[in-house]
Amino acid sequence: MMQQSDNGEQEAGARGVWWRKSRHSNPSGSCVEVADLGSVGVGVRHSRFPAGPAMVYTWAEISAFLTGVKDGEFDDLIRRDHGGQQR
Repeated sequence: MMQQSDNGEQEAGARGVWWRKSRHSNPSGSCVEVADLGSVGVGVRHSRFPAGPAMVYTWAEISAFLTGVKDGEFDDLIRRDHGGQQR
């Protein structure tokens, strides 16, 4: 069962939760992982810190975000180098 932490984040170590990341992730560990948390929503965490906290979003929040991603609203973020400079 997921436990609420003091800062409003959920603990990532919930039992029976399957975390997955994009097949486009790189081997250096710079990956975002997501998990279906059933009626709670979707967990999002950094793959380098699997025992760390995960942010939990409702299904409506994730749906709105993914719709924006699919519509290209965040494409400018992938056009930047690691220093934040526009490519």
